[in-house]
Amino acid sequence: MFKRSFALASILTLGLVDCACAADAPVPTVPSVDYAASSVWLCRPGRQDACTAPQDATIVAVDGTLTREAFHAAKKPPVDCFYVYPTVSNEPGGNSDLTITGAEKLVVNAQFARFAAKCRLFAPMYRQVTLTALRALIVGKPIPVDRDLVYHDVLAAWNYYLAHDNQGRGVVLVGHSQGSGVLTRLIKEQIDGKPVQSRLISAILMGTSLPVPKGSDVGGAFQHIPVCHSNSQIGCAIAFADFRANVPPPANSRFGKAAEGMQAVCANPAALGGGSGMLDAYLSAGRISSGSDGPREPFDWTQPPKPIETAFVKVPGLLSAECVADEHGSYLAVTVHPTPGAARTNDVSGDVVVNGKVLEDWGLHLIDANLTMGNLVAIVGDESKTYLKGKK
Repeated sequence: MFKRSFALASILTLGLVDCACAADAPVPTVPSVDYAASSVWLCRPGRQDACTAPQDATIVAVDGTLTREAFHAAKKPPVDCFYVYPTVSNEPGGNSDLTITGAEKLVVNAQFARFAAKCRLFAPMYRQVTLTALRALIVGKPIPVDRDLVYHDVLAAWNYYLAHDNQGRGVVLVGHSQGSGVLTRLIKEQIDGKPVQSRLISAILMGTSLPVPKGSDVGGAFQHIPVCHSNSQIGCAIAFADFRANVPPPANSRFGKAAEGMQAVCANPAALGGGSGMLDAYLSAGRISSGSDGPREPFDWTQPPKPIETAFVKVPGLLSAECVADEHGSYLAVTVHPTPGAARTNDVSGDVVVNGKVLEDWGLHLIDANLTMGNLVAIVGDESKTYLKGKK
């Protein structure tokens, strides 16, 4: 089994954790953000930015053969995607500033840029709760953080987008971890049951525990937005957290759990209608082994090793997923299907490892987006067709 090995600081840097655990404390009043400034957007249409980095992938066949898959962004996408990135900031305070660094560029490239095949891309910077604050909390020395600042930044960006960019177009909301948490509040307070909900194609909330009453698809976090059950359904939510099928969430799991009477949503991007489906994963070609924004260490996808020239790798037939709801929680169980001969790797990295020990409470949080990326892009394409047909 190939695993990533991290120091604690690197886990926080690359684990893209949900910042709901950070401590609140009074913070000074800070000015609001003017999202008319292009410098506070990671991605906007019609320019070269973090979302226009190369997305080509190398397909690794069972026999070790390598084939390049070229990526093509849509020339005139008819719908939009609005993304809130997860926890990546290593800035020294409790909340980050709005400076675009390699960390934001890296995560938007991995989790969002590929959606350009189906939609115009919008990704605002925001003053998120930092990894620094989380580390301080872990060692018992919390520093002030402002979660309302986080939310109001994203709200301001959303309102600017609606007023200046949307023009009645359908939109997909995309988030991971802290980003999913912020979007959940935005949907609850600004979209759910309001006129703008008619423009919501879907909400993709990765690496989070979105609550619904047990046995129901709606009524927990959202009152009018159900869980998606088909690729053509619109106005719905896709939420999940990944774990290895043979390593389910432990009692202290950070994901897959919900309050009494509730359960965490699991909508399987590989089979929204239920059951198991093959994952169309776009995995990092390199091994992430530190908190650095620089080049990644090599990862051997074949034996003998062959050079990979693209940023992403696909391994058809290697991975499948199925939603499981049991005594461990409600989660997306990922199964690895080894193939004889070992010409291609028979596993993927993605476990959080500290001092040689796998932290099972994290599951495959590191690669929630990578594992499901191809499936999600296909779903957005199908949902968009349904939405546009309804508009006509």
